[in-house]
Amino acid sequence: MSMALVGLLAGMALAFAGYFGGFGAFLLVAALGAVGFVAGRFLDGDLEAGDLFRGRGRERDERRR
Repeated sequence: MSMALVGLLAGMALAFAGYFGGFGAFLLVAALGAVGFVAGRFLDGDLEAGDLFRGRGRERDERRR
């Protein structure tokens, strides 16, 4: 499945949620979609758990020393 088709389906799901359920449903669908995307990337092996919890400032602090 191409990324364009996935984007189309996600956009349509958000549009239906926004139209029929209001703004709260739109936010809920968007948030759950983001969680599903991260879980899918993790299960595919494209993302490691440490990538989510590691701070970006660690390298900056080491350069100052």
